[in-house]
Amino acid sequence: MSALGTENNPLRVAIVGSGPAGFYAAEHLMKPEETAVEVDMFDRLPTPFGLVRAGVAPDHPKIKSVIRVYEKTAAREGFRFFGGVEVGRDLSVDELRERYHCVVFAYGTATDNKLGIPGEDLPGSRSATEFVNWYNAHPDFADREFDLSHERVVVIGNGNVAADVARMLALPRSELEETDTADHAIEALAASGVREIVVLGRRGPAQAAFTNPEVRELGEMTQADIVIDPEEMKLDGASRAWVDSEDCGPTNRRNVEIFTEFSQRDPEGKLQRIVLRFCCSPVSIEGDGRVERVVVGRNELAGDGDRIKASDTGDRETIETGLVLRSIGYRGEPLDGVPFDESRGLIPNEAGRVGKGEHVRGLYAVGWIKRGPSGVIGTNKKDAAETVARVFEDLEAGTVPEPELASDPASIEALLGERVPDHVTYEGWKAIDAAEVAAGEPLGRPRVKLVSTEEMVAAAKAGAGV
Repeated sequence: MSALGTENNPLRVAIVGSGPAGFYAAEHLMKPEETAVEVDMFDRLPTPFGLVRAGVAPDHPKIKSVIRVYEKTAAREGFRFFGGVEVGRDLSVDELRERYHCVVFAYGTATDNKLGIPGEDLPGSRSATEFVNWYNAHPDFADREFDLSHERVVVIGNGNVAADVARMLALPRSELEETDTADHAIEALAASGVREIVVLGRRGPAQAAFTNPEVRELGEMTQADIVIDPEEMKLDGASRAWVDSEDCGPTNRRNVEIFTEFSQRDPEGKLQRIVLRFCCSPVSIEGDGRVERVVVGRNELAGDGDRIKASDTGDRETIETGLVLRSIGYRGEPLDGVPFDESRGLIPNEAGRVGKGEHVRGLYAVGWIKRGPSGVIGTNKKDAAETVARVFEDLEAGTVPEPELASDPASIEALLGERVPDHVTYEGWKAIDAAEVAAGEPLGRPRVKLVSTEEMVAAAKAGAGV
């Protein structure tokens, strides 16, 4: 047989997950002209693009334009997409390893971290991810309901997801209807009784994890005033020293400037308010059978540089609310047959090779399941390049496994034909895409998303003439 990676014996790679990390990995794998590579991508949803479709806020269409880059990769000869296929349920990792030379895990960190406080599981205490998936028409969350009749919502977290949630809660119907927000969410958000969104950050304004554009947008809402107590902008000594030093990044420094400007504004009396609070941690969530209030502890900061930590002062404050949305980070879930670091919620790896010290031949990780939930979409491109470089190093060293079925691309199609006959190919996705765009055109919207797996599969079949 010809050498692995040649035209007659291409390197065959399975990628588990079709978000940015997965597509950047596919791009890097298929780019070198001197190596023949075929990529099969699997996703448990019928639709590709992961968080770009189901996580990016609907009022950020420019961010979603990165999909055009992924479409170019998908159009390459040797690329296949298998949607509606869940590895660990429909296929085992071992079955993939029997059919591919390499398996790259790119399935992200979809589970929310817990606060670990009393009352966290009361009705009315929900994860921000659940809310984001709901308004983005994720099929697993389309039937969820959120009680938006309360005047105040508390959002816990100081990252971009918390900012997105706060902003979506304050967008008027006219702006929502210009986006691909799920229809059910537009109706619920437009009828909302929410008048105040309080966003709690554990540390100070200098340590907030928002990016600058996300912060600026909070001050540009047509329907909501941005409110920060000027007292909260009096930085502690350690934070001030860090912000004034060369060690502080431009994003953090600029955030402090923007927050300071917000704190000096006089409210205009808009319908809603977004209130940013710092050095506050929820101590407990209370209520008689459901959320009625959050008890918040005041924190003080100590430490050096970017290692400044928050500690509880013992001071307490009660915030009345009927809905709490938690956005304090994410963790991945394990897959049978793959090492997993329970403490970090990640696949242990070294520069993308799965395992620590002793690597598992043929297994690689990329994206958030590799490094944790950090960075922006573009961060995954460099991350994927690092992992793919290890794949090619192993190919050159002759350490890539060569299972017998890896030479038969039809093997996986036969297996899926038995296990998941309704799986969606990339052509099927293009039919779903066309149906959604067509539904949006008469309304002047980019698309009207299908919200159930059944609808998506039906659209894929109709597009294929089945």
